[in-house]
Amino acid sequence: MKQFMDEHFLLQTKTAQKLYHEYAKDQMIYDYHCHLDPKEIAENKKFSTITDAWLGGDHYKWRAMRANGVPEELVTGKDVDPYEKFLAWAGTMENALGNPLYHWTHLELQRYFGIHEVLNTKNAKAIYEEANRQFKENENLSVTGIMKQFKVYAVGTTDDPADDLAYHKQIASQKEVPATVIPSFRPDKALNIEKETFSAYMESLETVSGKSITLVADVIEILISRLDFFVSLGCKASDHALVTAPAVFKSEREVNEIFAKKMNGKCLNHEEVEAYKTFVLTHLAKAYAKRNIAMQLHFAAIRDNNSLMYKKLGPDTGFDASHDKNLAEGLSAFLNNLSATGEVPKTILYSLNPKDYYSLATLMGCYQDGIPGKMQLGSAWWFADHKDGMEEQMKLLGNVGLLPRFIGMLTDSRSFLSYSRHEYFRRILCNILGNWAEEGEVPYDMEMLGKVVENISFGNAKAYFEG
Repeated sequence: MKQFMDEHFLLQTKTAQKLYHEYAKDQMIYDYHCHLDPKEIAENKKFSTITDAWLGGDHYKWRAMRANGVPEELVTGKDVDPYEKFLAWAGTMENALGNPLYHWTHLELQRYFGIHEVLNTKNAKAIYEEANRQFKENENLSVTGIMKQFKVYAVGTTDDPADDLAYHKQIASQKEVPATVIPSFRPDKALNIEKETFSAYMESLETVSGKSITLVADVIEILISRLDFFVSLGCKASDHALVTAPAVFKSEREVNEIFAKKMNGKCLNHEEVEAYKTFVLTHLAKAYAKRNIAMQLHFAAIRDNNSLMYKKLGPDTGFDASHDKNLAEGLSAFLNNLSATGEVPKTILYSLNPKDYYSLATLMGCYQDGIPGKMQLGSAWWFADHKDGMEEQMKLLGNVGLLPRFIGMLTDSRSFLSYSRHEYFRRILCNILGNWAEEGEVPYDMEMLGKVVENISFGNAKAYFEG
């Protein structure tokens, strides 16, 4: 019987163990997509309690707590004893066997605090007090201390085009920040013409640009100008949250009529919404290709399903789910339209529904050209971000693409305690390759396999975003 989460956790063979400990373990981290707050990096935030660090904005944990019957005030309440929240999380852990949160929680306790006990309601008080003591006394648990400890090479935050990126400028001037903190261009608010907030957002773009918006060409001009501002501060990637790929192609005149209709307060039908999104995203994709910016497309989330809780808490609070829309036909049309003029940018495709993996992985193979791994099947994302999901994504990529060209893991997290997820991913990767080698499915060549592990852990992402 193996010990729970020992040094060989998830590593089932001697070869997997060798690959992890000798090739993966000490690689730097290129966390190219996350939702960390640049303000907290700039100010080198120090956490007062593990509750603040763990439960302050983590909707993964909030969903689990609700499933365990925890009252909402102990999940997202503001004026609540932080220990009571932590105790509620400890109680949730007792019922989270099989959930990746169980592994992540204990990895974080081990790697950040040196705590190897299994969290439960009996020892919650002692663990809570020890973690808080370390936050108070250990400089390695400030934001910059954490980045140094975990060898974070680069972080890609998620930023709105209207953002002044003041904190990114501040970070760039701070020698004590060990990682390069890169803004990523997230223009969802400018594409989501169906939203009630769209017209107000157009006003914010006018304010930040000093230009008026009357036509869709004005929107595109301002967005590309803002993109250039982001690029001047190191931007390497864009990011788009989409249900499916927009692929309703209309003329600029028709899209201007749609835009005017919206700005005049009228409702748009589905075709009009998709036509506007197709037009704007196509122009942005061409701008990305010209500037060597990677385009990240996140598909298949159905969001804010509980309208009552949305009204109380707003978005990104744990009420999203996996969608089941058809994806292949629209994505094919969208990419083919870009390909016709040779303007497909480096692209990373994610889906929240694994049913789409074969479509994404085979479609991307139709547009590979000139750049190793130009088109990427993104890491298992969100609800698929667990052992089975990571294995499925990597094995499928190996089956229909080139696994050794994979750019690897990202945290997609709002928590500075999530860097151990890169370890989790690397252990799963090494286990796959180690098992293949011991079964004779790939050559038992440690130099070759070790290089693959190093590249997927760090090297490929560095080359992809900096090349």
